[in-house]
Amino acid sequence: MDMQQKLRQKVVEKGREILATNLTIGTWGNISCKVPGEDNILITPSGMSYDILKPEDIVSLDREGKIISGIRKPSIEVPLHLAIYMARKDIQAIIHTHSAYATAMAAARREIPGAVEDLVQIVGGNVRVNEYALPGTEQLGISAVKALEGRNAVLLANHGMLGAGRDLEEALKVCQVVEKTAQITLLAQLVGGVVELSQEDINGMRNFYLRGYGQDN
Repeated sequence: MDMQQKLRQKVVEKGREILATNLTIGTWGNISCKVPGEDNILITPSGMSYDILKPEDIVSLDREGKIISGIRKPSIEVPLHLAIYMARKDIQAIIHTHSAYATAMAAARREIPGAVEDLVQIVGGNVRVNEYALPGTEQLGISAVKALEGRNAVLLANHGMLGAGRDLEEALKVCQVVEKTAQITLLAQLVGGVVELSQEDINGMRNFYLRGYGQDN
């Protein structure tokens, strides 16, 4: 199995995971990743349930959004994904979800503060809300890129959330941690609100995550 086929399978697996863990419902949200050594991306098709996806349903696109291979129509959020990949060379995978607590924050247009350690480690700080733009538009990509500066997650106003990472596994962890922290933030309002970490502590934990966390290969 070549690299592209393995990645197609991973995209399918992540789709099933976000569905099974209630990070989205139905056919909403989308997943993509860059193909190492190639100037193209793989992305989920439009309007297909994650529990029936097969590797051959994943669409391959060039950097302009033109279909290289695949029989399906790609997600309408192609402009969003391409804009992020063009702006952020450190990002290799993107997962866009409609999870309940993060979307509640997005609907209220309230950022998730940098008050929980695992959030600031994997995201880089608070999770900002982008300026609202309609789904599927180039403007959504532009506003998301701006709100993503220095971060690996963004709340899409009145829409959902987006997590990004160095691979699909990290992008999924970002989505999971953001959803958990959104819930914590809302619960913390009941006992007086969250206390944000200092920027110095955030920077230190982010650097530790990037350089020292986990096992050496």
